[in-house]
Amino acid sequence: MLNDSRRAAYRFYTRLKLNIIFNTSTFTGNLIIALVVAYFFRELGYGDAVDYVFFLSVLAIGLWITEAIPPFAVGIFLVAMLLLGFGTDYILGESTSVEMYVDTWTSNVIWLLLGGFFLAEGMREAKLDQSLFRFTIRTFGEKPEKLLLGLMLTTAIGSMIMSNTATTAMMISSVLPLVHQIGKSSPFSRAILIGIPASASVGGIGTIIGSTPNAIAVGALQERGVTITFLDWMVVGFPTALILIYIFWRFLIRELHLKDIKLDLSAMMEKEKDTDPTKRRSVVITLLITVGLWLTEPLHGLPVAATSVVPIVLLTLTQVIAAEQVRNLPWETLMLVAGGLALGIALVDVGLANIIMSKINDLPIAVMGIAVLFSFIAVLLSNVMSNTAAAAILVPLGISLAAPFSVAVPVIVALSCSCALLLPVSTPSNAVAYATGMIDQKDFRLGGFFFILAGPVAAFASVMLWIWLYM
Repeated sequence: MLNDSRRAAYRFYTRLKLNIIFNTSTFTGNLIIALVVAYFFRELGYGDAVDYVFFLSVLAIGLWITEAIPPFAVGIFLVAMLLLGFGTDYILGESTSVEMYVDTWTSNVIWLLLGGFFLAEGMREAKLDQSLFRFTIRTFGEKPEKLLLGLMLTTAIGSMIMSNTATTAMMISSVLPLVHQIGKSSPFSRAILIGIPASASVGGIGTIIGSTPNAIAVGALQERGVTITFLDWMVVGFPTALILIYIFWRFLIRELHLKDIKLDLSAMMEKEKDTDPTKRRSVVITLLITVGLWLTEPLHGLPVAATSVVPIVLLTLTQVIAAEQVRNLPWETLMLVAGGLALGIALVDVGLANIIMSKINDLPIAVMGIAVLFSFIAVLLSNVMSNTAAAAILVPLGISLAAPFSVAVPVIVALSCSCALLLPVSTPSNAVAYATGMIDQKDFRLGGFFFILAGPVAAFASVMLWIWLYM
């Protein structure tokens, strides 16, 4: 037994050292590539500030794609390098104001996401997953196609309030006993394990807090003086999400022939031991108050940064969330968002975004064609890298387009980024489903290729209609 433990420990530390070597060499490789590319870019003569931000952008893109360091660490690194470059005279020779880069840590978007994190943690603590599953069965019945629709819609609505990953984990845990009962080979198992993560990712486009790219787009537009309220976003995001999910549901029924399957859900309906009813009531009341304040912002005028404090105060006051749960919140997401916003501000502030967009505008493509191009680039990039990172790269560029595309394209990019579902690593929601061991990597292609085509098309059509009607 001792020898086995030693061998296991040896293998662990061997792998750890290899990981360190790989990550270090990857980081160094990205740094060298960024320096070489920036060296040739410098020959164009745009100035030291533009050259420096271009170098940071190339390096950040490389680090986000290869994940030599975690994405949140890239965000912190970006803020630090922007402060070093513009706040001192060590790199650029003279210092300038850097408050705008530091202020991203306290932007309305950060507070909005933090409020959403507290709501998600409160719902998890209240153990609402089995209740949601039983509610879905009672509402939609036991027919496979109807139950699948119910699970997908429930997941989508949940992901509009909670993080996509948390919603997927909650829903997958609730349906896993059923999946084990009917077996991995059942088409309905495949439908569930494809449909739930797809609904979580696509459903997240329904609200500002549903997906991080949404918050990046709203934050970047706010920096340019364009305010999009919680309700404004829902006008375009909510129906787009539901339409995409409904079409995908019909697609799954047709491709997997679900109408011929019979299910026995009697065991699933057995009520498990409930959590503390006081906790559950506290979470439900807090959820209603918070979402109500977000939706009615145009009436009361309270910014989302102020109303986002409601779940933070109420859920800690009622002891639903304690210090231990607060430590486990996804703080790394806030770091990544702050870094992405800082890079976006730098791209615009030094004029690099305008330079890039002027070159794009010189292409023999109409502005509307460029908007379509952005939507497909967004979904393709998000399939191989973090959708947050993809949004952080593309949103600042889209803002530099001529109006009304300067508002439309950042929103189109955000919606398209949430439609990346081709691989298990394309989104954490897919990874959660894949981790069950009940679905193969190739199974994700069904939804992946569907949303590569349908996502950008739906995003472009819905946003342009929204701009035309409301903006």
